[in-house]
Amino acid sequence: MTAQVSDPQGIPETTAKEDKELGGPGPRRDKSWLERHFSLLLRRDRQAQKTSQLFSGLLALNVVFLGGAFICSMISNNVAITLGDVWILLAVLKVLALLWLLYYMVGTVYLPHAILYQDPHAGPVWVQGSLVLFGSCTVLLNVFRIGYIISHIHCKSEVEIVFPIIEILFISLQTYALWSHSKDCVQVQMNLTRCGLMLTMATNLLLWILAVTNDSMHREIEAEMDALVEKFTGNETNTCLCLNATICEVFQKGYLMLYPFSTEYNLICCAILYVMWKNVGRKLSPHIAGPGRPNFHLHGAIFGPLLGFLALVAGVSVFVLFQIQASGPSIGYQYFTLYYTFYVIVLPVMTLACLMGTVIHGLEEREMDTVKNPTRSLDVVLLMGAALGQIGISYFSIVAIVATNVQELLNRLILAYSILIIIQHITQNLFIIEGLHRQPLWETPIQRQNDGLGEECPPGLRRGSMLELGQGLQRVSLAYIHNYSHLNWKRRVLKEISIFLILCNITMWMMPAFGTHPEFENGLEKEFYGYRTWFTIVNFGLPLGVFYRMHSVGGLVEVYLGA
Repeated sequence: MTAQVSDPQGIPETTAKEDKELGGPGPRRDKSWLERHFSLLLRRDRQAQKTSQLFSGLLALNVVFLGGAFICSMISNNVAITLGDVWILLAVLKVLALLWLLYYMVGTVYLPHAILYQDPHAGPVWVQGSLVLFGSCTVLLNVFRIGYIISHIHCKSEVEIVFPIIEILFISLQTYALWSHSKDCVQVQMNLTRCGLMLTMATNLLLWILAVTNDSMHREIEAEMDALVEKFTGNETNTCLCLNATICEVFQKGYLMLYPFSTEYNLICCAILYVMWKNVGRKLSPHIAGPGRPNFHLHGAIFGPLLGFLALVAGVSVFVLFQIQASGPSIGYQYFTLYYTFYVIVLPVMTLACLMGTVIHGLEEREMDTVKNPTRSLDVVLLMGAALGQIGISYFSIVAIVATNVQELLNRLILAYSILIIIQHITQNLFIIEGLHRQPLWETPIQRQNDGLGEECPPGLRRGSMLELGQGLQRVSLAYIHNYSHLNWKRRVLKEISIFLILCNITMWMMPAFGTHPEFENGLEKEFYGYRTWFTIVNFGLPLGVFYRMHSVGGLVEVYLGA
């Protein structure tokens, strides 16, 4: 006989057993000991992960602040803190990062269950190719630096050769490590791995800050050129001159041309190291690691590649003409005019293409991709942050031109170029970010297929013919993708716009990356702000601008494949 319990008003209440039989809500069932235990372990694991991330982040922050204090002290008071002191600090950091990279490659990754997951979005081909390209150029830059020091060995310390050698070892090992392990989701020694990644990232960030602010080598080259002029005119000078003028000119030209590549390399390494740091301890679900992206093909794209190829040919022609003039004693007025005219023509077309693509994204019916993805989140941050470099230079140029003389043709072209650069960066960021957050076409049917198999298939069918059903649905989905992508005019236009913007961004990446710097060579802003101030502004903005164009190409490739 089932017992009943009466409340104070005398109304009987059913027991838990009767309540369950009658279909009522019933009291909350207590969790078992096993459930409580695993829930507690999960909370402790998440808390340990947050603590490890916080500690490693604070380590990197302190290293950056210490190195930044050294660099700022060197700039403001180069007697108490010299460039040699900064090099010693960075050499110590490079050696520590080298030791950790060696330990990671020969120890951590070979432990049992060390790398159970690979992030498919991390370290795409264009990032790895850029890493190897810029790393090789940075190694060559240090070779030129060693040659420059040896050619001036009669007036320079022999210890200075040690610092480029350490940097060559650091860059070579770091490039190989990041190229091989950029997709790793480490599951062992997570505290040590996070600290090592943050230490290496802080070292690269300090190298970038030093490259942005240090103009000592450029000043040495300019002083040596002035001293040679004075020597030929009959005036004596005590400047440290090169013993072989021809060899020194090769070292100087190589150093100045490759100098922007070192800053680009450090920025790329920081981005890869941050993604690896976010992926430490990360466990990927099967549907994230499962579907692969399609190959890059120009199916149906005609006008975009044609217009982009025309812009590329025009850009290469302007680049060659400008570089030929830059190799001489001075650059003619007409070549500055030609350079800025090219940009004033191309930038409005790129802006209109970005606006059109953003409107088409709004008209599409694709769902937003809400899956947690640290690589995509970093892509958005890098696009917004790297755009600040060229935008900052443009605003400084606008102020200098408006405050001096706007009537001249070249100044008007520079003013129009600066305004168009700002608008084009904003519209292109909107287009790329909107495209990155759209559900890629190749993932949607596969995810629906997986979800449908889990919810709608009867148990017998799920056990018996799962493989045949999955293969059939995959064939149907691929046929649907093929037909739909060729019939939908919105996606066709998106492909045309993406290809056009890819070629235009490659053109605008190539021109400043390989030594064309009219922002510094036209002399307008340099006279207005002063040499050191404008040198710092240009060295801060131009590497970010080159990185932005390169990163935009990767984002536009993702948008093209997603369409």
